[in-house]
Amino acid sequence: MSEIVFDTADKKDIDDLIRLRIAYMIDDFGSISEQEERCMREQLPDYFGRKLGSELIAFVARDGGRPVAAAYLFIMEKPASPFLPNGFDGEVLSVYTEPEYRGRGICTQLMKNLIGYGREHHLCRIDLFATDEGYPIYKKLGFADKVQKYTDMRLNFIK
Repeated sequence: MSEIVFDTADKKDIDDLIRLRIAYMIDDFGSISEQEERCMREQLPDYFGRKLGSELIAFVARDGGRPVAAAYLFIMEKPASPFLPNGFDGEVLSVYTEPEYRGRGICTQLMKNLIGYGREHHLCRIDLFATDEGYPIYKKLGFADKVQKYTDMRLNFIK
């Protein structure tokens, strides 16, 4: 293995970002159906093509130029509030490292890069949903459990 290089992905990396996103989903859910994978492969090229580098920043770790890990920062602008004085909010999506690269601090470095980007670009906060595996890393980096005044709810249109 060569030295791991950290940077951000661009449009030439879309195929690798799709590969890593699908691998994350399989790892997180245990499996995905052929239909679910097909839908992802149909939607993601256009999505990454439109959002990558603006609303979606993909932090990657490369081995020999090939992305082997990724952490996505989704940036959204909302109406300003006491908690979002400038309206900019971030959410971490799909933090994933290929199994053979785990345990080497790659996720921690990706998240440090992501947090640094958020600070430099004046995000008011960054939210995430932690897996059991990621929770200790995120806590170590300063993320805290959310205490909410409101009940988290959702209306699903797809079952």
